Amino acid sequence: MDYILPDGCRKYFRDPFGPLFPDIATAESVFAGCVIIAVGDVVTQNLVDAGIIPDLAVIDGSTMREPCDRVLDLPVPEVVVVNPAGMVTGVLIRAIEDAMHAGPSLIRVDGEEDLAVIPAVRAAPDGACVLYGQPGEGVVVIKVDEHSRDRAEVLFRLFVAE
Repeated sequence: MDYILPDGCRKYFRDPFGPLFPDIATAESVFAGCVIIAVGDVVTQNLVDAGIIPDLAVIDGSTMREPCDRVLDLPVPEVVVVNPAGMVTGVLIRAIEDAMHAGPSLIRVDGEEDLAVIPAVRAAPDGACVLYGQPGEGVVVIKVDEHSRDRAEVLFRLFVAE
């Protein structure tokens, strides 16, 4: 099943879902030792540049809806899924859930990966950290626990099943 985010609900996704840091180096003390899930090309590349290979990376080849000038080629198994803008497909949800049990993985999205943060938090084990970029501001780090998972559930309920 696929899920569409109604236009009127997009406002709930504008504020950072967790603490905002200016860069990876500043945030590293928060996510050190965690299972790391990176959502977005720039945050993934910044992790790799810092010598950190995320346990799961979800990228779409663009940043702020423009082609990303960084081509990521991680030394991990890769899956390609289709996920149009403004929605979360069942295929993306399953790929994220499968990756949580498969070890290091890269999910390359044909479409848009922005909303993948929600299924990533829902599927991640307690103690994992989901990182994503807040354009023009820095990186958001979500430490997965009951509270963050509950918040992800509330946000997921805003989607309409298709």
